[in-house]
Amino acid sequence: MTSLTASRRSGRTLRHRLGAVPRVVAWIVLSVIVLGPLYWITISAFKGREEIIRSTPTFWPETFTLSNFEQLFMSTEYPVFLTNSIIVAVTTTVVTVFVSLAAAYGLYRLKVPGSGKIAGIVLLSYMIPGTLLIVPLYRTLAGLELIDTHAGIVLVNVAFTAPFCTWLLRGFIFAVPREIDEAAAIDGAGPTRTMLQIVLPLLLPGIATVAVYSFVFSWTEFVFASQFIVSDALQTLPIGLSAIIGQYTVNWGLVMAGTLFTLLPTVVLFLFVGRYFVGGLITGATK
Repeated sequence: MTSLTASRRSGRTLRHRLGAVPRVVAWIVLSVIVLGPLYWITISAFKGREEIIRSTPTFWPETFTLSNFEQLFMSTEYPVFLTNSIIVAVTTTVVTVFVSLAAAYGLYRLKVPGSGKIAGIVLLSYMIPGTLLIVPLYRTLAGLELIDTHAGIVLVNVAFTAPFCTWLLRGFIFAVPREIDEAAAIDGAGPTRTMLQIVLPLLLPGIATVAVYSFVFSWTEFVFASQFIVSDALQTLPIGLSAIIGQYTVNWGLVMAGTLFTLLPTVVLFLFVGRYFVGGLITGATK
């Protein structure tokens, strides 16, 4: 009897391990697809130029070198591009958080007439492909004298991030019980004080989610920056990296070093608040 029970238990364990094989294989394949390019960029940034273009690739640098990073900061305009990207991304993030938070609170918390239809129109505007709006946006920015300015790029970025961020905050706002507003009103708090001192602290995970999304969007945005920025001194990193690539030759070590430094801010940001971002997407989709 004991041997029969042990045999059944061993069979269940074997079936359980065999059932986990597809998950493990899928996890390995996904990890290689996602992390493989990041690994290759990282090790290539520390290789010499000859080793990078060698016909037989090396999966670890034979000789570590920092010459690519030295050349990147000393011989190119990368510091200028980096400063411009920081200005545009941080400003876009701050403005998007303010605009989307005010819009989401008004549409989903306050009893504004027609808020349901307005919320639908806001979300619909997010689905319009940005490339279709390049010409109208160019004419609008030219009329406002915002072509070739950081303010123009920030305005365009906010126009595309705010609708999605407003929808993203919907789930967080619905998760805060309305009874809190009624209790605050009984204690004499007005709508503004209720929002700033009671509801807003409960929305911090949602605000972190919106901040991550808007920062990454503006940090990697290429199409509008390439059309609306003309001066070399105002270009952002995505445009600057394309300028590093020569017309006839490509210094891959320089490109890999620039790409690695461009990735770092978004990776660090996601390490700190990434769990809020994933939770925010799930909350926004299920509420």
